[in-house]
Amino acid sequence: MKSLKLLIALIVLTSVVSCSDKRRTPRLEYMPDMYVSIPYDADDAEGLNGNPVNSKPVAGTIPIGGHPAYDIPDTPEGYEKARTELKNPLDASEENMANGKAMYDIYCISCHGKKGDGNGYLSQAEKFEGIPSYKDRDINAGTIYHVIMHGKNLMGSHSSQLTYNERWQIIHYVEKLRSEL
Repeated sequence: MKSLKLLIALIVLTSVVSCSDKRRTPRLEYMPDMYVSIPYDADDAEGLNGNPVNSKPVAGTIPIGGHPAYDIPDTPEGYEKARTELKNPLDASEENMANGKAMYDIYCISCHGKKGDGNGYLSQAEKFEGIPSYKDRDINAGTIYHVIMHGKNLMGSHSSQLTYNERWQIIHYVEKLRSEL
């Protein structure tokens, strides 16, 4: 018990002594830039130390993953540009079709249905109405890719959920469904 009282007294005494420093001179700081950093805008005209820094990617570079960035804008003109310029780079092999069907079953079937007729689970439950059949649409591989990337009407973008190859594999499967309707 005596040692506990002694320990408490020692802690109180240490606290009082450490908090009652009367010196007003600043102390030496180790790595002061770590405590108070200078905010730089690297892309500003001044840049770092008067030298502008271009932190944007160089034109024509390919991002990690090895596939080109999709730079067609989400506009009616962009939709038409995708229609004319985009072609499916993957062949319609059994492997691509099988993976396209698997991805379709995960991401598309709930709205577009098993046959692509717009009669999916959410349409049947009347959560979304007016989901068109693929047969009724004037679409091709480029427009499908554009809609996957940007979304259209009630459909949101699926670009973050699907890889580059998975998007094109789904497109192969959607084109197969269109031919069967």
